[in-house]
Amino acid sequence: MKSDERWLIAGLGNPGPWFRRTRHNAGFLAVDRLAERHGAKFRLHGARCRVAEIDIDGRRVLLAKPQWFINLSGNPVATVLRSHGIPTERLLVVQDDLDFPFGTVRLKRGGGPGGHNGPRSVNKALGTHDYIRLRFGIGRPPKGQTIGSFVMKEFSQAEQADLPALLDRCADAVEALVARGLSKAQDALHSTDA
Repeated sequence: MKSDERWLIAGLGNPGPWFRRTRHNAGFLAVDRLAERHGAKFRLHGARCRVAEIDIDGRRVLLAKPQWFINLSGNPVATVLRSHGIPTERLLVVQDDLDFPFGTVRLKRGGGPGGHNGPRSVNKALGTHDYIRLRFGIGRPPKGQTIGSFVMKEFSQAEQADLPALLDRCADAVEALVARGLSKAQDALHSTDA
C-alpha cells in the first residue's frame, strides 16, 4: 500500500554556514530544494541529523542532512534509516561527484564510492552499498588545484547561474524515483541529456 512505503533521501554535505554553497554540499542543496518545493522545514533528529518530511505521490519521504562532516555521514544516515524502519532499498543518497562534468545528474543503484568518503562512510555504517545514489557532477579541479581545495570552494559564478535549474532537475529525479521506480526515473532523467 502506498502510504506504508517510506523513503529516506539523504543529502551529503558539511554542516555550518561557511560550507553552504560549496561544491561538496551539492547533496544538501538538492534536499533543500525538495524541502522548499514541498513547503517542509528541517528539524533536529537527535544530535546527528536534520530531517524534514514530505509526501510524494502518497508516499512518506524523509529528507535528511547529517550534521557531522561528510566523511562521517554514515552513522547519522544509518540511525535515521533504522529508527524509521526504512529498508536500504528505499534509501537514496545524494552526493557531489568529481567524475561527471558539472551539471550531470545520474541515478544508480549500488557501486563503489569512487574515492568519495561520504558514500564510503554510508557503506561502512550500513554494511552494504546496495542503495540508490543520485550523483551531481561537479567536474574535476583545474590544473594545479587540489581536489580538497576544489570541492570546498563555492560554485563559480557561471555555475551558480545554472544551479537553480540543476537542483530542480535533481528534485524531479527524486520525485520520479519515488513515484515511478528506479528504471523509469533513470529513463526520464537520462533521456533529457544532450
